Amino acid sequence: MRVISSVFLAFVALSLLPSIESKRPGKGRGLKRARQKLTRERSRMKALRRQSRSGFSGIVIPNCSEMTQSGEIYLDCQDQSLTSIPMASTWSRVPNHLLLARNQIKALRSGSFLGYERLSSLDLQQNQISQVEEDAFQGLTHLTTLLLQHNQLRTLSEEALIPMPNLQYLRLYDNPWKCFCPMESLIRTLQVPSNRNLGNHAKCAEPVSLKDRKLKQINPDLLCEEFGKNVNVTQTVEPNPIRGKLDATALCHTYLFPVTWMDCRNRGLTEVPSGIPDNVVRVDLSLNKIHHLKPRDFQGAKSLRILNLSSNDMQRIDTGSLSGLLHLQELDLSSNQLHFVQYGVLEDLYFLSKLKLGGNPWMCDYNIHYMVYWLRLHPGVKYSGLLCQSPLQYIGERVEDYVHSYNRDCPKDRQLSKPDQNQRDAELWDSPMELQGAVEEEELEPSHLRAPQKYQIFRLA
Repeated sequence: MRVISSVFLAFVALSLLPSIESKRPGKGRGLKRARQKLTRERSRMKALRRQSRSGFSGIVIPNCSEMTQSGEIYLDCQDQSLTSIPMASTWSRVPNHLLLARNQIKALRSGSFLGYERLSSLDLQQNQISQVEEDAFQGLTHLTTLLLQHNQLRTLSEEALIPMPNLQYLRLYDNPWKCFCPMESLIRTLQVPSNRNLGNHAKCAEPVSLKDRKLKQINPDLLCEEFGKNVNVTQTVEPNPIRGKLDATALCHTYLFPVTWMDCRNRGLTEVPSGIPDNVVRVDLSLNKIHHLKPRDFQGAKSLRILNLSSNDMQRIDTGSLSGLLHLQELDLSSNQLHFVQYGVLEDLYFLSKLKLGGNPWMCDYNIHYMVYWLRLHPGVKYSGLLCQSPLQYIGERVEDYVHSYNRDCPKDRQLSKPDQNQRDAELWDSPMELQGAVEEEELEPSHLRAPQKYQIFRLA
């Protein structure tokens, strides 16, 4: 009986100990940290249980590739039909960059990225994500780039971004955002001046009064005040602004690996979209309807090294359309409707090493000479597909062979040479008609550049 009483008294004393400890100075903060740690552990255990219920077969079997570039570890799990985030313990090394684009992920649960604490970029674009829980990005304190574009997000809380204090680039466009009161905190965060690279180009899908308005441009004060009351928001519709060039960032898919590049293929484009970021290394504009390249079409794309313009039915390239592409190394102009390239189009391409020209109806006449002369001056450029398609007598002949034969067949007696004094026919060569012809030939030089000269008439040999 005494033993039972002793045990009972010990139990009572232990149960009172937390309340006594909480009253001691400085213990409140410790208990708070302990509760937070317990909450995190519960989230982690929930995530582990969720992943264990889903089974390892759906996570490990996809052939995700691990690779290293510039000392950074990339984990490429794109196009693997994943429905959840793979566990971090699956991989031999902790990645710095996680690529999960083009999968079938529908929701980001709490603790989804536990174990991925070293991540600096996370690519989740082109999934089916419609829900993001507040603790989904817990532990991603080093994350600087988050790509969530081209999903099904309708609302997102600002609290979801709190675990990522170093976030610098956030892509949210091409989501059906509902711009109502729950979005107020997120929109205010995006509109902070220091967050100029967060949420650019994201637009409202609802309500009607804010449709196609950018999140960075709407007034967040109206979201809860007006839409919380039964106000007819259709009365405040503003006229659409004059339509300018389409924006490349909102229209094309942007990828980070293996290099930063934009996929603009098969978008029905009739012109080069504006706003190509200056850090993009590769742009694919093939399979569109860009019939005409205009000056400054690629203005600002100073880092571009690979440009694909094939299969556009392109008919004309203006001088200056490729200006500024000083670092371009590969250019694909194949499968278009080009007859020739205008003089000066290629002048800025100092580092070009590969040029694809096949599938164009190249016309072998004097206009094609510029292309051949430029290629002769740049022997390091490997090119293909430069074959005559017209006129009939030159079909199938290499354009460079045509130009060579053109120069070879040019009679030598067309060259100007100074005749012997005894062969000069004064009656013929000193006639006013010949003098007029010599003057008209010199008129080809701009008048402000000409200097007074004495014309000497020579007989053609």
